[in-house]
Amino acid sequence: MRHRNKNRKLSRPTDQRLAMLRSIVMALFHHGKIEITVTRAKEARKMAEKIITLSKYGDIASRRKAFSILRDRDLVKKIFTEFPVRFEGRAGGYTRIVKIGSNRGDNAPKAYLELV
Repeated sequence: MRHRNKNRKLSRPTDQRLAMLRSIVMALFHHGKIEITVTRAKEARKMAEKIITLSKYGDIASRRKAFSILRDRDLVKKIFTEFPVRFEGRAGGYTRIVKIGSNRGDNAPKAYLELV
């Protein structure tokens, strides 16, 4: 039974899954909008929202936590300077998933994951 297991495994071992989600979130923060499958978007959304919430705190512990997830100093610096101002009046829901009508070659549904 899968009681209290909230994350999707995405058919990957833990280290590969975390690396894939990390790269998706980094691409989202660099570009603002990316096109991926719906299930990957739903999992990457969780990680992205947590990092944006950390950036709103702005203290050293939050920076270190964000760096331990992303492992990119320049991106962490960008997140902690731009995002608290950008999402100042918003209490959550920093990302949006928009489903695209066309499917991938293996019939997996695609979606845009974008920052609001």
